[in-house]
Amino acid sequence: MRFRKLGAGMKIQASRLSNKGFKQIFDRIDQLNIKKGVDKIGIDKFIEQCAYLAAGSGVISGTGGMLTIVVGVPLDFVNLITQQFRVTMAIMYYNRGSYQIGFEEFMSFIATSLKVEAGVTLTKTMMEGIAEKLLMILGTRTAERLVPVMGAVIGGTANYLFIKRMAASVKKMQNEPIVIRVD
Repeated sequence: MRFRKLGAGMKIQASRLSNKGFKQIFDRIDQLNIKKGVDKIGIDKFIEQCAYLAAGSGVISGTGGMLTIVVGVPLDFVNLITQQFRVTMAIMYYNRGSYQIGFEEFMSFIATSLKVEAGVTLTKTMMEGIAEKLLMILGTRTAERLVPVMGAVIGGTANYLFIKRMAASVKKMQNEPIVIRVD
């Protein structure tokens, strides 16, 4: 019974995130600054910088145990998504030479990178699938952050590794042709 409530809660959160949250995060990212950053320091250092920014919020959200989890985890989650989006945009720019990416194209690429079934058009189901996948990734680490100090180490390391692994996955995808199923 408890798992049903948890599942229903995650569905609600995923729906909220997919309805407006992704678009708000996407719209707040300055794509020109990503281009400038990649041009100035290179793709690998840009990815490293994003991984450190993600690690920083992971450390903060796990520092005080239960006290910082209430406020820190939602902020950490938004920062983690933001850094993931920035890294993905940077790699797309690096491989294409064009930094202007539309929201629908970007989310289709994110869905593919997270192995969520993606169609040609951006659907509510696809967006919810992305949100659920990201919430699952974060949720598995939340309990570990309850222990002060140790939670900070775990949170920071987990976020850093998530961004680095995501970047490696996106880089690999950019070298392979992307096939998007048409229903």
